[in-house]
Formats: sequence, C-alpha cells, structure tokens
Amino acid sequence: MANLIATFITSLDGYVADAEGKFDWSTPSDEVHTFVNDLERSVGTYLYGRRLYEVMVAWETMHHGDDDQPAVMRDYTAIWQAADKVVYSSTLADVSSRRTRIERDFDPEAVRALKASATANLSIGGPHLAAQAFAAGLVDELHLLVSPVIVGGGTRCLPDGLHLALELKDEYAFRNGVVYTSYTVLR
Repeated sequence: MANLIATFITSLDGYVADAEGKFDWSTPSDEVHTFVNDLERSVGTYLYGRRLYEVMVAWETMHHGDDDQPAVMRDYTAIWQAADKVVYSSTLADVSSRRTRIERDFDPEAVRALKASATANLSIGGPHLAAQAFAAGLVDELHLLVSPVIVGGGTRCLPDGLHLALELKDEYAFRNGVVYTSYTVLR
C-alpha cells in the first residue's frame, strides 16, 4: 500500500500564502529544491485542488532537457511530468497537462482504493484538499518546509480543529534558514 503524503512549504506562522495570496517568500533555494526533488522521486500520483494545479501546471511546458533552466529545475520538470495527476475541481473545464484527470468531488473511498493499488506514494497538495484528506484519516505522512518568515495571515497550511498524533521521522535545517520536518501520522 502506498502512503499519502501531505507536503507544505509554509511560513513560520503556518501559512502557505499571505493575506494577499502571495507566496513568493516561499521560493526554494537550489539547496532546498534539490532536497524536495529527492523527496518527490517517491511520488507516482499528485492529488491537487484546482488552484494548486493551476500553479503547478507550468511544469508541463518546461522541458527537462532545456539547458536554459538550472539543473534542479530540469530535474523537477522530469519528476513532475512522469507522475500522474488528479485534479479535484467542480469548475475546471479541462486540464492542460498529460497524465492528468479531473475528479469533480473528493471521494475518500476512491483515494483509499488508489492508495491500495498504487506502487508509488501519493502526494496531496493544496490546504483545502488536504484538509479533506486529513478529516477522512487518509494522510500517512506530513512534511513541512518551514520558511524563516512570518506573514501574519492568509491561507493556513493546516485546518483549524485538526488533532493528530505525530511521530517525528526526519528533520533538516538548510543554510537559508528553512527547516524541514517530516512526521508519520499515528493512528
């Protein structure tokens, strides 16, 4: 059975975007991006909400052989393009990336079945979609990349009222002040 991993790049005060919807403060350094690439190699399917998909789909038009891009970007392009994507949206008419399908509703039983049949991990992105997966008891691991910034409000990475017992799995501090922690969700 594959694990469902919720990964967030977040501010120190727990936001993935500030009050204006900006997240430019979370742009990873090459060191952090290389680390994230290594984490993402275990992912075979990305589960996205519409908004995050619309940000991430830019990786579809990048070329992993494009020498104009830094090596770390070319590497992530290849990782992202090789994975399947499921976009949960009631409004998105069509997708513009290969290996991608739209689901109109988040169905916890369908995600359980996907986890049971998958040969590689699943990654869930977007705080609203992840909140549904947390509520359904589907998330197996939580990975946080905490940026050294306080934004004071915006879109929270974790929903209010969430109670989870976690076990620290890994931690790492980067030179730019970002701190990575990963946890196993205890059941």
